[in-house]
Amino acid sequence: MNEPCYEEVQDFYTSDLKKPTLKEVNAWPQAGKGRSSSGVSFCCPHVCVCLSLLCLTGCLRGHPQCLDYGPPFQPALPLKFCSAYENFGCCDQERDNSIAAKYWDIMDYMDPQGHKLCGTYIKDILCQECSPYAAHLYDAENPRTPLRSLPGLCFDYCSQFHLNCYSAIRLLTSDKHIQECCETNRTHFCHLLQLQDEDYCFPQVLQNSALNRSLGLALEERRGCIQLCLVEVANGLRNPVLMAHATDQTHRAFVAEQLGLVWVYLPDGSRLEEPFLDIQRIVLATPWLGDERGFLGMAFHPKHKDNRKFYIYYSYMDKNRVEKIRISELKVLASDANKADPRSERNLLELEEPAANHNGGQLLFGVDGYLYVFTGDGGKAGDPFGKFGNAQNKSTLLGKVLRIDVDGRSPDGKPYRIPPDNPLVSDTKARPEVYAYGVRNMWRCAVDRGDPVTKKGRGRIFCGDVGQNRFEEIDLIVKGGNYGWRAKEGFECYDAKLCHNSSLDDILPIFAYGRSVGKSVTGGFVYRGCESPNLNGLYIFGDFMNGRLMALQEDEKANKWKKQDICIGSTTACAFPGMISSYSKFITSFAEDEAGELYFMSTSYPSAYAPHGSLYKLIDPARRAPPGKCKYTPVPVKTKSKRIPFVPRAKTALELLNEPSTTKPPKKSSTLSAATPRVYSKKAKKTPSTKIKASTAKTAPSAKGRQRVKAEAKTYKGKKVAHKSRTAPAPPLPKKKSSHQARTKEVLPKKAALAKGKLEKRRKK
Repeated sequence: MNEPCYEEVQDFYTSDLKKPTLKEVNAWPQAGKGRSSSGVSFCCPHVCVCLSLLCLTGCLRGHPQCLDYGPPFQPALPLKFCSAYENFGCCDQERDNSIAAKYWDIMDYMDPQGHKLCGTYIKDILCQECSPYAAHLYDAENPRTPLRSLPGLCFDYCSQFHLNCYSAIRLLTSDKHIQECCETNRTHFCHLLQLQDEDYCFPQVLQNSALNRSLGLALEERRGCIQLCLVEVANGLRNPVLMAHATDQTHRAFVAEQLGLVWVYLPDGSRLEEPFLDIQRIVLATPWLGDERGFLGMAFHPKHKDNRKFYIYYSYMDKNRVEKIRISELKVLASDANKADPRSERNLLELEEPAANHNGGQLLFGVDGYLYVFTGDGGKAGDPFGKFGNAQNKSTLLGKVLRIDVDGRSPDGKPYRIPPDNPLVSDTKARPEVYAYGVRNMWRCAVDRGDPVTKKGRGRIFCGDVGQNRFEEIDLIVKGGNYGWRAKEGFECYDAKLCHNSSLDDILPIFAYGRSVGKSVTGGFVYRGCESPNLNGLYIFGDFMNGRLMALQEDEKANKWKKQDICIGSTTACAFPGMISSYSKFITSFAEDEAGELYFMSTSYPSAYAPHGSLYKLIDPARRAPPGKCKYTPVPVKTKSKRIPFVPRAKTALELLNEPSTTKPPKKSSTLSAATPRVYSKKAKKTPSTKIKASTAKTAPSAKGRQRVKAEAKTYKGKKVAHKSRTAPAPPLPKKKSSHQARTKEVLPKKAALAKGKLEKRRKK
């Protein structure tokens, strides 16, 4: 596991905690699938009343968001009617046809002169539901604010619309107060439709190049940091070390705790009361802060659905008090798919551990169907075992990447077969299980699923290898590769003598970072999910000690990997229901679910017995997949154990925005704060945008054309549409008793403070 060298223990990473908005709870993975309902308008008999509504607590700086509370998306097919948003916005083809039908219903009431004068205005107003800023235009960012029946219009544009088309107001809204008070009063009407933030009113929002320059791309803060958001999926875990899935279409998540427990989480977010596996009595784990021993790895057989097999990797102590690593095969009970049969354990490998640290722990199946086992170098500082260290000694299994065939047996009686193409099979001085060597303590490795369309990259294995004193590294595993330890650490020499005599063919990291960035790498995954298209191809990983999240983007032409930081903490960027902007500091592991969505686990107190660990899902707030694209139907699984509903503890970004501000509002500035994405700048220079253009007036189509548009809209009548508006503001949810924010005040017990010094000394030994 990761090597801690504690300088501080801090519960959370937070930033940019600003003003108000509502309590929302989102359970397991589906962020952005918020409420939806049908339209309602606000009542504004007086301008002052209306303006006060617009200034309700919870007013947010505008950011891309749809009326269903999700980020905008690229429609599967270009829109035919609201073509200004054909490439990016909040409408799919169903909604576009529905808006077109409404437009032609309104046009039926107008004479040819009305068509000419008002057609463009009416079309543009109706199509604002498709704008990437629809939520801001309709006051839908804060679910407590009554939804507008008409979008926010810039005053000059509104005045021209009212001057030419005031009689169309009755056709655009059913709000009697607006009809009665505003049809003849242009100033009153345009004040009602005015937004506090003029940069986001229509059509000015289309002309703001700062807003639209990066629209649809992953949000980047001015220092190049990618802004992502989180959804809390599980909490109260004791040092969660992994999450796995069985590749059986059930979409269950199996979450393991370091002390030897594995829990089943169902697609609805609930957890089964009885554990999937409980081997606490066998697993060697202690309450010591940062102890690396325990339950460390698990992987399901590629054909688990048929053979019910899975594999585990854990520390234990034998009868002679010798510490060892054990890799075993087990089966799931035939009578209960959510319970392992501990009596089915079949030992595959046992390795004696010279020290308590550097235990490795990763198990995974490659695309070739073989089991890959990642062992540590045996512990202590500098791999001091033998003349060259364990990692360079091919006759030992420590400090290696092993590859075995669990579906066969060796002629010499081993409970596994050696793949015939293993690189050292013909070397009589080497162990035939060795696939690669020269590794120190790889903590978390993952197989790339490959690009969803081209499958490029499929099968690559990425690993984070924890360094000694200077460098942490990310490696791509190569058959027969020597990764240099202990001769090299990162790109540089560690043991000068060995380094001078080492092979020039040593495999160098694809990326390495020093102590100014972090102290203990936690390897991650290449994102290949469906819900966040912007993240496709990014290798996302973190640092255990400082909680830093990072991403690597491959530059194929230069054959290099570019690093970017990931920022989580902007409440403005994460102001979606269920999304949070803080997390526990110590990142223990990364994971992906059966659908390929990405998660990470962390804890605020890294002890195997401390229930302060959480599981988070990563979400891109800038862009989502088109509605319906990422739907899947989990295969139902019979559950014999009681289901425990998920109760979130973290405050959502909306809750934080709703909290009363205790400080004076900062003075307006033309510069951006560190946690504020560029696309949200209010003071950006307004220049014509080439990305999105306002729709222009078109001549009325022929009767056949109108019939076709209406017919297309009717085909979707009665179907559930993802972009309906609300009928009323969402009711506030009951206040939760506890929150992550409250826990930021926790301090380390005295034992932890003492352990800190001991761990520093132990790490240097």
